[in-house]
Amino acid sequence: MKVIIRGKNIQLTEGIETKINKKLSTLDKYFIMSDNVEAKVLIRVYPVGQKIEVTIPTEYVLLRAEVIDADLYNAIDIVIDKLEGQIRKYKTRLSRKSKDNKLALNVASIEPLENVEEDVIVKTKTISPKPMDLEEAIMQMELVGHSFFVYKDTETNLISVVYKRHDGDYGLIETD
Repeated sequence: MKVIIRGKNIQLTEGIETKINKKLSTLDKYFIMSDNVEAKVLIRVYPVGQKIEVTIPTEYVLLRAEVIDADLYNAIDIVIDKLEGQIRKYKTRLSRKSKDNKLALNVASIEPLENVEEDVIVKTKTISPKPMDLEEAIMQMELVGHSFFVYKDTETNLISVVYKRHDGDYGLIETD
């Protein structure tokens, strides 16, 4: 697995890069990974701490975790723990659904989680997206108190989704 590390507002030292590479290499035992898999690591510095985001798009699953901590080295440890938790959870769900899954997981090396809750759909809602612009969609989302809102964009005439990000900003998902 290739590791691509980028930093924003931080000078990446050899120690930081070595720690990240060493920690991410522990995930290799869970996957049969080809050399074209790229783990993307982004480190940002904020006034309240450092944030590390790790994204690993494998052939079968997208692993992604982010952590904000005052100590960057502690954040690296926590983000790897989160990724391992995702792998265990994913493996547990797969083993429940299929006894003969042919994924590139080395399932023998992963212990399943105990007491993993099944995903249950508790409500189904049908909507008719109304035509509006982005500003109106954000306002509607805030009024209903949801973290996302589906609407029909008046400029493109396509279905779009606006959502509130963890940092308080907004994101937009557009269809084609």
